[in-house]
Amino acid sequence: MLKSLAPMEGNQQPQLQLLWEDKDVKFDVPHLHKHLRSGERVLDYIYHIEDSKGNPGDTGRLMVTNLRIIWHSLVHKKYNLSIGYARIGNTSTRIVHMHSKARIASQAIYILAIGNESSRFEFLFTDVSGETSRRDQPIFASVFDVYHLYQRTYLYRDLKLRGAIVQSGQLVILPDEQVYSQVQGVWNLSSDQGNLGSFVVSNIRLVWFADANETFNISLPYLQIESLRIRESKYGPALVIQTAETGGGYVLGFRIDPAERLNELFKELCSLHTIYGEQPNFGIQYNAKDARQRLAEAAEEAAQAAQFKVDNFEELDERQEREINTKLNSYLAEGCLGKVSSASSQGERDPVYCKELGFAMEQIREGYKLQDLWIVMPTKMETME
Repeated sequence: MLKSLAPMEGNQQPQLQLLWEDKDVKFDVPHLHKHLRSGERVLDYIYHIEDSKGNPGDTGRLMVTNLRIIWHSLVHKKYNLSIGYARIGNTSTRIVHMHSKARIASQAIYILAIGNESSRFEFLFTDVSGETSRRDQPIFASVFDVYHLYQRTYLYRDLKLRGAIVQSGQLVILPDEQVYSQVQGVWNLSSDQGNLGSFVVSNIRLVWFADANETFNISLPYLQIESLRIRESKYGPALVIQTAETGGGYVLGFRIDPAERLNELFKELCSLHTIYGEQPNFGIQYNAKDARQRLAEAAEEAAQAAQFKVDNFEELDERQEREINTKLNSYLAEGCLGKVSSASSQGERDPVYCKELGFAMEQIREGYKLQDLWIVMPTKMETME
């Protein structure tokens, strides 16, 4: 992409507030939990949480937003933490024992964060409420849920080069995204000969892709646009977009003919850029209450399924035992009748050699199998014991 163009004056769009909340780890920022940036929303509150590594003994509150995790002490107002999701390297839950005579087991969440210059931070947030009802509940579930949503919605926030964003010449639309205009015949001035392609302008981002190769593309959220200008280049008037440092610090140039259409597109982008700056959409939709309800319903269904299996197994076992006892009783009853009738007619039956058992036995009467009697006998013996 372009790194420089002729430095001529031109129209310029005011800059958006730089996004740092999801990309930094910060400590003890004054009034951190009260001053959220535009578009940032608190999705869940988790109360009675201790920062066990940094501020042991201080009870605080964990705030799960769509950009980061915030912990602030309720005892010492100046103590707080901000952990951006982009800096989280690993998370896991643990069972810890609080420092007390009772050694009460509590839930805790461990977070490994990677700071700037490869610095590492380890955090351990522990539930110190002492409530028995919270020990079996996944009280940190919202942290994992929102973090996973953040990882799947990077196109709302970050510049993407050569991504799988176009299929058969059509932009793959994001949830809540609305396409406002499509402009063909747009020259990308990133090389000496230029590349002809198309613009797609939506309420979230500006997308350009080459006509000859749709995998040669760029998805640029308004959040990562530092400034918009029309400047003179060696190709004539060009739309120049300066991306933020978090977006790579690129200078992108595009030529659109005629000049009237270039000016119309510039005004549209400036308007959308301003509107987006007032209320950014970071792509994360989450309702903690609904999530807890779904977890409770899933746990109840799992418990019912487990109980159903146990009940079915016991019922099946009882039914099989009744079947076995019925066969045994029938066999014994027929044996008694057979002895009476044989005594008066043909006498007792001769024994035969059984290969399966390896010894001689009375020949089994018709309607029965050796396997039935073999299964029956241990059950009967257990009943007798």
